[in-house]
Amino acid sequence: MYTKEVENTDLKKARQSLIEELEAINWYETRIEDAKDTELKKILEHNRDEEKEHVAMLLEWIRKNDSIQDKKFEEHD
Repeated sequence: MYTKEVENTDLKKARQSLIEELEAINWYETRIEDAKDTELKKILEHNRDEEKEHVAMLLEWIRKNDSIQDKKFEEHD
């Protein structure tokens, strides 16, 4: 659960990793849009979807380890 130590280390790492995974999804989207070869598009789509799985895993971990963030998922407008 949320502790000061987790906030200063692991949560920061998880949040930064989340940012990087979301950026990777956008990069793959751009490459997919630009790719001419159908086989390459399929590979890039697969890679993009793997990044989406990483996002889900990170969000799940963050929710377990930051009770305030978890509440925001339940209470947001």
